Amino acid sequence: MKAARNSALIALALLFAAPALAQQASVRLTIKDHKFSPAEARAPANQAFTIVVKNLDSTAAEFESKSLRVEKIIAPGGEVSMQIRPLNAGRYRFFDDFHQATTEGELVVE
Repeated sequence: MKAARNSALIALALLFAAPALAQQASVRLTIKDHKFSPAEARAPANQAFTIVVKNLDSTAAEFESKSLRVEKIIAPGGEVSMQIRPLNAGRYRFFDDFHQATTEGELVVE
């Protein structure tokens, strides 16, 4: 009986959590010709969000940001998603570690 009650509570919690998860903000970026598009992206302050990066180039890329504390390799033609913690308003630089001279951008959190 206790297991059934716990299962019901978990199901109820998921039911209420699902809309909140579905509404989470998402920032979509592409890499083409070793350039980010958009080069300046925007995200909401003080709430978690997802960054999705699609690599349209024929070479691998490494999305990296020291201030966002993320680092992900993206295969040619591949896509990655990264969960980002709530951030304070500000500007956060990101770049392709494999092509730093040409591939960089900035996330504006407001």
